[in-house]
Amino acid sequence: MTRFAFVFPGQGSQKLNMLSDFAHESAFKKTFEAANSALGFNLTEIIASDEARLNQTEYTQPAILAASFALWQVFCEKSSIRPEFLAGHSLGEYTALVVAGVLSFEDSLKLVHLRGQLMQQAVKQGEGAMAAILGLDDQGVIEACREAAHNEVVSAVNFNAPGQVVIAGNANAVTRAVDTAKALGAKRAMLLPVSVPSHCVLMKPAADQLAEAFSTITFNTPKIPVVQNIDAEFHHDVEGIKAALVSQLYNPVQWVGSIKKLAANNVNAYVECGPGKVLTGLNKRIVEGVEFFSLEDRTGFDAVVTRI
Repeated sequence: MTRFAFVFPGQGSQKLNMLSDFAHESAFKKTFEAANSALGFNLTEIIASDEARLNQTEYTQPAILAASFALWQVFCEKSSIRPEFLAGHSLGEYTALVVAGVLSFEDSLKLVHLRGQLMQQAVKQGEGAMAAILGLDDQGVIEACREAAHNEVVSAVNFNAPGQVVIAGNANAVTRAVDTAKALGAKRAMLLPVSVPSHCVLMKPAADQLAEAFSTITFNTPKIPVVQNIDAEFHHDVEGIKAALVSQLYNPVQWVGSIKKLAANNVNAYVECGPGKVLTGLNKRIVEGVEFFSLEDRTGFDAVVTRI
């Protein structure tokens, strides 16, 4: 028996005209019409032609969420397959919670738009940084950050796959940690083209403000279990889900743990629903002997739809 989990990508998967294979589908169009109305600006035009705005955090986040959910809506029209579990990487967790019925689509768009604004406001442009460390184990990355801190902030923030960890913090400390990681044996260590140091303690003020915004939003009990980033666990009560989302903003994404949690629940087919194939690549390094799919293009989409 095939047990499906759908996973939803986070920031970094955006590109102009993403998911263009599905742009003509009525469900896709309707989803973006609803998104444009909820946000009060034209997300469709930004994705089609405004790369500069698309790469600004406050627009990137609703753009990826809307695109991923629009793809989900198209999939639901074409296939009777439904996932038994859900997960999303960072921002993608919000998409998973929409699919699970925890948040309305409109409320989630407003939340992630605000989330992006708060994250950018928390650390001034140029003062924060992120870097990818490849080929060094988790403990080695943690040690590199400890040695490089020098009373500044730098920490491991995304445990994405074995031997692939992202760090974040104050720009100077991150640069020092990159050099230290190389000295400790990392195969590659490189700064990433982002200005917001996500999932480190510098995001705590943004998390506190986001928590205040949650008080005005309706959260529901999930209809499909969602593995949350903060602890790679299922949270079934509304308050637990909220707390996990707030903590997620200034604590590491436990993606390896999340996929292992799904594997422990006998998931044997992982479907990435959204732009790009980043999560599919990571997941292949975490679990073996299972199937992986990406719905990004027609080929991958049809490979899942034709399963039944």
